[in-house]
Amino acid sequence: MLHLLTRPQRLVIADFYQTELGREPVREWLKTLTPAERQVIGKDVRKVEYGWPLGMPTCAPIGDGLWEIRTHLENRIARIFFCFVREKMILLHGFIKKSRVAPTTDLTLARDRKADLERRLSTTLLRQRT
Repeated sequence: MLHLLTRPQRLVIADFYQTELGREPVREWLKTLTPAERQVIGKDVRKVEYGWPLGMPTCAPIGDGLWEIRTHLENRIARIFFCFVREKMILLHGFIKKSRVAPTTDLTLARDRKADLERRLSTTLLRQRT
């Protein structure tokens, strides 16, 4: 009997948030980590891409259209905040968690980046209509 092997399909595609100047803060943050840590975080991002919707322990909603990917590294915990824009998972902010609760500054930064992304997207859509 012949078995057809099908490749799993990504249900959502992860992409990096870019500033107006083209910087990608999450990619830059990832480069500060060890290759082993980047690999573990990458596996968790792929889990979300291929398994969406995905819940705990890998992924959780944090409100206002933001989600987090939780990665347990050898001796610390990494977080990546993301949102969805046009069927894409946009990685907004990454950090190493040092306390039980996500710091307000990290949440504010992710919310600001999401708002910036939405503002630039709506401006682009308006230009396309005129």
